[in-house]
Amino acid sequence: AESHTCPPSLRSPAQRRDSRRCSHAMERDPCPHRILDDLGGAFAMGAIGGTVWHSVVGARNSPSGERLAGSLYAVRARAPVLGGNFAVWGGLFSTFDCALVAIRDKEDPWNAIASGALTGYVLAARGGWRAASRSAAVGGVLLAMIEGLNHFMLRMAPQAPPPAMPPPQPPSGPATPPQARSTPTPPALGLGELAPAPAGGELMQDKWK
Repeated sequence: AESHTCPPSLRSPAQRRDSRRCSHAMERDPCPHRILDDLGGAFAMGAIGGTVWHSVVGARNSPSGERLAGSLYAVRARAPVLGGNFAVWGGLFSTFDCALVAIRDKEDPWNAIASGALTGYVLAARGGWRAASRSAAVGGVLLAMIEGLNHFMLRMAPQAPPPAMPPPQPPSGPATPPQARSTPTPPALGLGELAPAPAGGELMQDKWK
């Protein structure tokens, strides 16, 4: 079984591309939570897009003086439906994606392409196998284009510099104090003895004589 973690060492351009693809895959949530995340994100995207689209369409189809009311009515009637359609598509796609990851024990672009084809087939299954096959082909081709564009962007992305190695740390242990500089002690002088005079001492003695 292949590991889902990124390789620690990168030596060739192919390995660097695999590492960027692996990092992109690791950014997604794990599979049980990924389904709910994609379902909610798809609903929000469909609802927001439906609000913008149906507000314009509702205003254009309403008579003069009632364009605002017609726009709000179209948004309330159609935007949640479009959000629900997007949520169904996103939930099915993530479910098939997680199932393929568990079966193949691998996460690569083929999972997304196959999940798009299966999602299109299931959504159009009520229209017969011909319509379902056409929808599966459209879904697979669409996901193949998206994955191809993603792969191209990963190849063209600038390569991140390798992480800087930390400086070597000194060995831990008790610090040895610097050795004290020994100062010579002058010899003990007897009674009546004089200490040697520094340079120029003879001149000082002659002055006092």
